[in-house]
Amino acid sequence: MNTTFTYAHGSLQLYRWPLNQPNSSLQAWDAADELLLQHTQEAATQFSRQHKREPKLLIINDSFGALSCALAQYAQVQVNDSLLAQQGTVYNRRQNGLDLTTLQQQSSLAPYPQAPDIVLLKLPNNHSYLQYILQQLAGVVTTDSIILASAKAKDINRNVLALFEQTLGPASASLAVKKCRLISCSYNGAVQQQAKSSFPLRWPLEQSSYSVVNHANVFSREKLDQGARFFLQHLPTLSAEQTVIDLGCGNGVLGLPLLSKDTAITMLFCDESYMAVESARQTISENLPDKLAQCRFVVDDCLSQQADKSADYVLCNPPFHQQHAVTGHIASQMFSDAKRVLKQGGHLRIVANRHLGYADSLQRLFGNCRQLAADPKFVILEAIKRS
Repeated sequence: MNTTFTYAHGSLQLYRWPLNQPNSSLQAWDAADELLLQHTQEAATQFSRQHKREPKLLIINDSFGALSCALAQYAQVQVNDSLLAQQGTVYNRRQNGLDLTTLQQQSSLAPYPQAPDIVLLKLPNNHSYLQYILQQLAGVVTTDSIILASAKAKDINRNVLALFEQTLGPASASLAVKKCRLISCSYNGAVQQQAKSSFPLRWPLEQSSYSVVNHANVFSREKLDQGARFFLQHLPTLSAEQTVIDLGCGNGVLGLPLLSKDTAITMLFCDESYMAVESARQTISENLPDKLAQCRFVVDDCLSQQADKSADYVLCNPPFHQQHAVTGHIASQMFSDAKRVLKQGGHLRIVANRHLGYADSLQRLFGNCRQLAADPKFVILEAIKRS
């Protein structure tokens, strides 16, 4: 799906990623991108005049490449926690005939580049990930670095500004433009001592002797979420040699009790978030190090990289948001990929909010679906690949 993105130097045809999204009204950018671009162009022009060279950009949390594409003339490092964001950026640059040699991409866990001239940050939805980003920036920016961030006006409050000031230095927010605001921040080396990273977090898994590892951008960062808690009560009984996929694995909490049993299963932990996959790897490594040989940890777009008819079970707690948008396309792709990857007779077992109507989706796709359990908020559903 595409839409035209207009900025100071012309127009771009941008696609929201992945391309199989059914809702063509979803844009690949928002007003916060536009506001950030306007001020970045002004800052880059002023920087070039002053320093007689073009600035080096550090772009963080650019979901579909709108910032990267609009600023393609500048050398840039793009940092994302999302594989889909990386794929969307490359796709959009290619679709618009933009040079890829100016783009360097890296995951959220890689060290940030030293001394960026201009930092562009789209504020993430959760403050833990924002705190992590600011802590990483504190170790690489200089007093000459220009730091700009944007988000919806309702998401920029005193607490957010205080986080910038405590971690980096003085920060101020603009007036609202199209319901969005811009944060301008200057680095003050005096606060660097406070910027030591506090991530990943570790917390005890209830009713067990295990602890769970959570990096900053992983869902349910400090306790077990309700859906996972219910799912843990209804995990399948497995036999030796079966291959199990934890799709959208998060911190790996579903695979942990399965691996703790004596059965010689093979577990694949799969997520599109780099921090999620690393959290799962560390969760297993720190609790069941002798089981690591039975595991694979893969950053993937659902199960795009996995072979057909290769798994006996797929377990899934599917999300129904992409940033601020409520959407069912992620679950739909998860279910379709699961059917392709399952062997004949293989099972897809999910936990879901009751109101989402996934039973009908699974019935249409698999030709069968049964409800295994339910509570006032969640259901456990299972479908079998029969043909």
